[in-house]
Amino acid sequence: MKHCADRSIDRPFLMAGGGTGGHVIPALAVGKELRRRGHEVFFVGTDCGMEARLVPAEGFELKRIDIGGLNRVSLRQKVATLFRLPFTTFACRKFVRQAAAVFSMGGYVAGPPVMAALVGGVPVVVMEPNAMPGFTNRVIGRFVARALISFPETATHFPAGKTETTGLPVREEFFRIPPRPAGGVLNILITGGSQGSRTLNRAARESWPLFRIGAYRVRMVHQSGPSGLADLQSAFAQSGLEGEIVPFIADMPAAFAQADLVVSRSGAGAVSELAAAGRPSILVPFPFAADDHQTRNAEAMERGGAARLVRDADMNGERLFAAVSELYASPGVLDGMAAAARGFAHPGSAQRAADILEEVARA
Repeated sequence: MKHCADRSIDRPFLMAGGGTGGHVIPALAVGKELRRRGHEVFFVGTDCGMEARLVPAEGFELKRIDIGGLNRVSLRQKVATLFRLPFTTFACRKFVRQAAAVFSMGGYVAGPPVMAALVGGVPVVVMEPNAMPGFTNRVIGRFVARALISFPETATHFPAGKTETTGLPVREEFFRIPPRPAGGVLNILITGGSQGSRTLNRAARESWPLFRIGAYRVRMVHQSGPSGLADLQSAFAQSGLEGEIVPFIADMPAAFAQADLVVSRSGAGAVSELAAAGRPSILVPFPFAADDHQTRNAEAMERGGAARLVRDADMNGERLFAAVSELYASPGVLDGMAAAARGFAHPGSAQRAADILEEVARA
């Protein structure tokens, strides 16, 4: 659908959220959709988060602020952040009052501009992709104009009537992945994210001898991250299994397309991609994620029949082999999980977020 600039909105949209790719990349997707519709868009962020690199690279202005985190940080950093918070929030007023509306992905970077917007009467739309909202969104949840969520249970943290289940923006390539037909080899994709996971790396290595003598053939593609790569690759070459160990997978949609089962952490981006691709999964939540949100995400996926949850402390080679074998041995289970995963998918998330931002800006 072609969109023209909405002439009733003559001010820019402010995108708040930074620090990690999980905060920045979805905000960029919404920002690019707003820009495609003819609107001006600018971002707020810090010099040390991923936004400092990603936002200018996409051609957006980044207005920089000085703020740190409050959750899972040292007492010294908490004190420093709390001391700076009112000054940074006050400083944000000068560009927040220019905005038609504020879009927040949460995180500590979003705190000052969102608070400045709420005090100044500028409407705020938050996107909360986790089953358990982050600290910032929990604090300001009752004051937002709209909350865009990924899991129905998240709605309890926001005012009634102000939530919509839009999901998280995911690359279109994931939605175009077709169902995976059953074959003679079980293709397993293991990924702990771009930096890898020590837990998944260790469990996979411990599982290789078990899969080697198992009753079915497997092929493993494992994104291990850079740490210990050469040692893992050497050991895998001697395991007798099919597959490869790689530090990073640039084309993740292609890797998903070749996978019958995915073993992964359960951050918002990971579970959103699994849903879009319709892939069954074994989810191993990162135990130190803020507010344990990865566990809440994995629990929601498991309740919906899309995944099996194995806690980080329980994951080892035997548990990995047993979990995979149980799923493979039950006819139709993987297909059912794949269909359930698709039920969590929300195509057009960025477009819907842009629609809602336009609505609240006009109102």
